[in-house]
Amino acid sequence: MSGTQPFLDLGPELDAIRVELDAAFARVMASRSFVLGDEVEAFEAEFARYCGAAHAVGVASGTDALELVLRALGVGPGDEVVTASHTFIATALAISATGATPVFADVGDDALVVADAVAAAITDRTKVLLPVHLYGRCADMGALRAVADRHGLALIEDAAQAHGAEVGGHRAGSLGDAACFSFYPAKNLGALGDAGAVVTSDEALAARVRLLRDYGRIDRYTHVAAGRNSRLDELQAAILRAKLPHLDGWNEARRARARTLGELLIGAPVVAPAVGDGDVVHLYVVRSRERRELQAHLDRQGISTLIHYPIPVHLQPVYGDLAVGHPLPMTERLADEVLSLPMYPSLASDGMARIADAIHAFRPRAD
Repeated sequence: MSGTQPFLDLGPELDAIRVELDAAFARVMASRSFVLGDEVEAFEAEFARYCGAAHAVGVASGTDALELVLRALGVGPGDEVVTASHTFIATALAISATGATPVFADVGDDALVVADAVAAAITDRTKVLLPVHLYGRCADMGALRAVADRHGLALIEDAAQAHGAEVGGHRAGSLGDAACFSFYPAKNLGALGDAGAVVTSDEALAARVRLLRDYGRIDRYTHVAAGRNSRLDELQAAILRAKLPHLDGWNEARRARARTLGELLIGAPVVAPAVGDGDVVHLYVVRSRERRELQAHLDRQGISTLIHYPIPVHLQPVYGDLAVGHPLPMTERLADEVLSLPMYPSLASDGMARIADAIHAFRPRAD
């Protein structure tokens, strides 16, 4: 065996737009403005337009985006927010940071939260529904909107893994009352560090998030809310502006590779994901009842994999005293079975063939 197959390689995409990235860096250096300047304002307008929304508010991270939009909605101690447990823990931690309690609803076999399960988790303390668009696919926002409207609740998208994902011709960011994005470097649209944004068409909500991200102030020395420092910096905004025009092409490259890999995996001892036209394949996640053995087998072949996610949030030690309230059988099953294979826009055909061949060669234990 020669060489290794990395889980992610950002190099080719960065190299392809190096001139644009250098120009973005040079603009910021020349401007002598590094916080909440012209680059941030321009990126906010461009990203809002891309999502099909009226406003975007740049913040320091995706986690901050979640916390700040919840705080802007008045979520606090005594409130509940219904979300998924099959997600990165930041979703729940943002809820906890407001003083509210995360309440977990089960997901379907597509790893997306189920509207009926969300409805069953609602109590008289529920204030917000926070579905997660996972792996680059959107949750069933039509069904979730019906639930939210029936109970008079806000509907917020955790879109950290869904840059450019679509449902019925509408992009993530325009499917709820607001959406929260992360621009962590490994995302489909990634900065060169931490960054995030809240996207919404609600002008008052956008204004409230802007207030909270910058110490709650209305001028340099007048503070009208208990805000914080969570500002998208000029350099990251400029980098994101350079990358945004390439996002659709990168997403299409991901879809093409995911479909090719799916064809190569026909007959293999895994359950491969279906890839819809609106999916952006942030992660390519297969399922295996012998996940641990399969991952070890692929590691021996030099193929890097990760697990998204091995421990559901409701089983994390930090939430050990939190009553779930409802069984989460599919969430717990997925945690035992999911395995993320390498997937990125420049994944080569021989790399895909190598991954598929290694999986076909895997011999699971007999039941």
